[in-house]
Amino acid sequence: MGRIDDIFARLRAEDRRAIMPFVCGGHPTPDAMGPVLEALQQGGASIAEVGIPFSDPIADGPVIASAMHRTLQSGVTVEQVFEQVQGVREQLSMGLVAMVSVSIVQRWGGPEEFVSRASAAGFDGLIVPDLPLEEADGVREATSHQGLSLSFLISPTTPAKRAASLARASAGFVYLMARVGITGERRDMPDISPMVRTIREASDLPIACGFGISTAEHVAAVVREADAAIVGSALVRRLEQSQDAASEARRFVEELAQGLGTAPAGSNPDPTPPTS
Repeated sequence: MGRIDDIFARLRAEDRRAIMPFVCGGHPTPDAMGPVLEALQQGGASIAEVGIPFSDPIADGPVIASAMHRTLQSGVTVEQVFEQVQGVREQLSMGLVAMVSVSIVQRWGGPEEFVSRASAAGFDGLIVPDLPLEEADGVREATSHQGLSLSFLISPTTPAKRAASLARASAGFVYLMARVGITGERRDMPDISPMVRTIREASDLPIACGFGISTAEHVAAVVREADAAIVGSALVRRLEQSQDAASEARRFVEELAQGLGTAPAGSNPDPTPPTS
């Protein structure tokens, strides 16, 4: 079992749910990654997604797309994101999942090379949103070999048979999109229960739900059905506007964690760095 499996197994044993914030590597400043990740864990995050900067991000709305554009303009590279993650990994017990385009995976020498380097940097899993299931064998084999999770995206309009196939192909957790379209903050919270039932019938993997989740109320609604709530655009926007990104990251995650109805699932009262 990898770190992502361990985290969800512990949460399930304690009947708890998780906050999974998303941040863009190299944002809001090229050197912000380490302090921001530590702050996310202090705020209560169980797992953090790190977006690898890409010129044409898949399904990302204007907030995240703009953040990635500015990050690339500032000269941040995949190598730098890996180095910053590696530099802070020993201080973190929470899981780290890279969201990356398949084109970057291919440019970095293919699945085996990219996954090996991601693992060495300290990542525990991948989300490759533009990777078709029919072309995923190489990435699935590479992540399995390295003990990393690999999560496929399922939308509310994905046919049930296809959703079941995507769920069974995933490892670690299944990524459920709360709504169709692109990421971004919303006021409403759609009903995810029909697709959650479909996924549960096909797989016993945890379900993490994202897209448009931006408040503690949204988190509360999501975790009534799913195992984790993913928050991206709302956090990225706040980091962009803050003079102290790390402090804002911790404050916002603490606010979101109120929607869990319990103590923050990712809190780590033991100051001793994890050894695993």
